[in-house]
Amino acid sequence: EKCGTKEVERRNLKQWLMRIPLYGDRLLKGLDKLDWPQGVKDMQKNWIGKSYGAEVDFAIADANGKPTEKKLRVYTTRCDTLFGATYMVVAPEHAMVPELTTAEQKAAVEEYVHAAALKSDLDRTELAKEKTGVFTGSYAVNPLTGTKIPVWVADYVLTGYGTGAIMAVPAHDTRDFDFAKKFNLPVICIMEPDASCPEDVRPKVLAGEACWAADGTYINSENATLCLNGLNKKQGIAKVIEWLEANKIGKATVNYKLRDWLFSRQRYWGEPFPIIHWEDGEISTVDDAELPVLLPELKDYKPGDGGQSPLANATEWLQVVDKNGRKGIRETNTMPQWAGSCWYYLRYIDACNGDAFVAKELEKYWMPVDLYVGGAEHAVLHLLYSRFWHKVLFDLGLVSTDEPFQKLFNQGMILAFAYEDAAGSKVPTDEVEEKNGKFFKKGTDIELKQIVAKMSKSLKNVVNPDDVVRDYGADSLRLYEMFMGPLDAVKPWQTKGIEGMNRFLGRAWRSVVGDSDEAPVFVDEAAPEAIEKVMHQSVIKVTNDIENMSFNTAISQLMIFNNEMMKMDKRYREPCETFVKLLHPFAPHIAEEMWSILGHEGSLTNVAWPEADHSKAVENTVEVVFQVNGKVRAKASVAKDLDKAALEKLALENERVKEFTKGMTVVKSIVVPGKLVNIVVKPA
Repeated sequence: EKCGTKEVERRNLKQWLMRIPLYGDRLLKGLDKLDWPQGVKDMQKNWIGKSYGAEVDFAIADANGKPTEKKLRVYTTRCDTLFGATYMVVAPEHAMVPELTTAEQKAAVEEYVHAAALKSDLDRTELAKEKTGVFTGSYAVNPLTGTKIPVWVADYVLTGYGTGAIMAVPAHDTRDFDFAKKFNLPVICIMEPDASCPEDVRPKVLAGEACWAADGTYINSENATLCLNGLNKKQGIAKVIEWLEANKIGKATVNYKLRDWLFSRQRYWGEPFPIIHWEDGEISTVDDAELPVLLPELKDYKPGDGGQSPLANATEWLQVVDKNGRKGIRETNTMPQWAGSCWYYLRYIDACNGDAFVAKELEKYWMPVDLYVGGAEHAVLHLLYSRFWHKVLFDLGLVSTDEPFQKLFNQGMILAFAYEDAAGSKVPTDEVEEKNGKFFKKGTDIELKQIVAKMSKSLKNVVNPDDVVRDYGADSLRLYEMFMGPLDAVKPWQTKGIEGMNRFLGRAWRSVVGDSDEAPVFVDEAAPEAIEKVMHQSVIKVTNDIENMSFNTAISQLMIFNNEMMKMDKRYREPCETFVKLLHPFAPHIAEEMWSILGHEGSLTNVAWPEADHSKAVENTVEVVFQVNGKVRAKASVAKDLDKAALEKLALENERVKEFTKGMTVVKSIVVPGKLVNIVVKPA
């Protein structure tokens, strides 16, 4: 897709890697002290993929089936199933493939390895509909049974996990079982299924005709010095590891799915590595005085030979000579964007410092980041790599905290209209035209379906904020984005919603400033009780909502406050100023203008946040129900502390109650202060 070729082939290149697995355990433990969404923590834990197992050495057999000094090492979390290992599989990229391949199998193996190089890891594993493989011609020796087992090459095994080689136990692993059935390899049951196995499946498992991957009890698992029969999985693993270590065939091992982090790119842009390769074989870093190494000016950005970076063509920049006349060449790989994005937050603290990436006293004051708002799509990339990068800096004594981001909040995605054809293929919006209320691919009769999808550059359904600001102003855009719904929810974009926010700002302006060209007059006298109550309620709610990042409900409260202000007979200064202060975080531009009109100099940013009087925010009235013979006949708003006698009097004087008590005798009155008055009557 990038260079117009039909095939993409993997090639082995010399590249730079970060040894992030060495930090695997610390990255896992550090999650426990972070205030992050549990889903993100779980994604990082799964990506790191800590597992407990064993490394086991299988001796390669000679022509007579006897063990040789040559070993093939595997990593397995189920060493307890070694008695059932009937073949081995190595990844096509495994370093031992050439020496394991016999002359008779060489052509077939080389063809298979080349075909595997054209596939992605996804194609080889999750998307693979059937297993493929080829026999190397070599055999290994099962260390527990002493039997000779064939070694195959198959692309369902990846070099990115474990050792790139596996022992296959087809009776108790579904992938191995499918492979064994396809290539007629032995299936030996060494674990009798537990009670969860269906009765009709059990005999098939025992006969090697079905796979059982759950727990059970060992059978067919003994040799002269080791017996697992009758044990369960936990007991079996412990016993086999003890036996392997005693016989120096294997050892208990902790492994991680997390692999070394590839930090090289074969392209022009990106920071060059400050490395020189000398003609005598030495590799050195450039002197500090020569940093940073800058990219050279190039006319041609095409790659170098054999997949090298375009920098391989920059001969003048590439070739260096030291003071003794020794020749060398610069490293031509460049760093990925991670070289900056992993620590940008630190540079923000002290962006103009020319002597250090951040001053120690400033870093200590600001770090760690109190709140990071970012998408969950960064869970196992940026957020994990930044944590690793930060821990390295901490170990070097360059930062004062072990973790960079204390609290994480995942905002929801904003969706927009997109289009797809009958096959489900997405069509960019600039290739779509509307005809009579229907959508078609431009220049064709292919009808498209309008859907809602994530805004993306590829679908070209992104709403340009510049256009929104031009038409409605930045404050309307800010308000709409925060008012769309809860911050962590997925929300569809509706341009009409911006119009509503724009109208709200218009009402806010009129309630504080007015419509006329004359300067508004603000009075310093106390505002009516109803205004005061809403004002203090708004301070409490907006403050709490901002703390909880519930911006949509904070804006709703501002609307309630503004509606009450629209009823004012005068422009009372205190409610006007309080409203503007509360509005400022959401719509700073219009709030600053109103603050200036209120007669203040300087920015609202430096003004103290308003404080609420909780006693004035409490409702002083309560709604009471008036009943006649248990049936509600009226309701009234009364003072909260009104006593029983006064409540009874109000009920009896209520016009609706009078209608149902006229000509009747009042037997008694039941009064519950603050709730109800029930007048019990009977015919006179």
